[in-house]
Amino acid sequence: MKKIILPLLLLVVTLGWSQNKESHTISYDESMGSPQADLSAISWMAGHWKGDAFGGITEEVWTPPLGGSMMCTFKLVMDGSVTFYEIVTITEEGGTLMLRLKHFHSNLKGWEEKDETVDFKLVKVTEDKVYFDGFTFERISDDEVNIYVVIDDDRGKNEVKFNYIKQI
Repeated sequence: MKKIILPLLLLVVTLGWSQNKESHTISYDESMGSPQADLSAISWMAGHWKGDAFGGITEEVWTPPLGGSMMCTFKLVMDGSVTFYEIVTITEEGGTLMLRLKHFHSNLKGWEEKDETVDFKLVKVTEDKVYFDGFTFERISDDEVNIYVVIDDDRGKNEVKFNYIKQI
């Protein structure tokens, strides 16, 4: 009997923990569409940010709004070498915001096809959070932000947290 109860108890505890695990991302609902927004909703993201993720150092540099867009470069450095880069834009389109990105290997050869981007539609805006489909920006303070991204890989969909500190 004990051999059955212990695994069952572990299963119940594990399922309970995973179901109570707080999600920081929201999925886009086509029937709801995207809310009205402009870049002032996320202009606080402008700056040079550094953090740790994936066992390495992450860095993002966001430009202030100009010409209806913000632009970002991202890199992941592991064991002293660049693992990959991203170029990211948030643009004002049709009275709302759209986030697009492209991944690049360390030699700048793209992951996506030449004319393809990974697109994230705007879902919701609050005072300190901007939610795109599976991609959330959270302002903790003027010098700290969290970015949550749903990553779909061979282990399934998992939300990854990037904590960044503003660099001076």
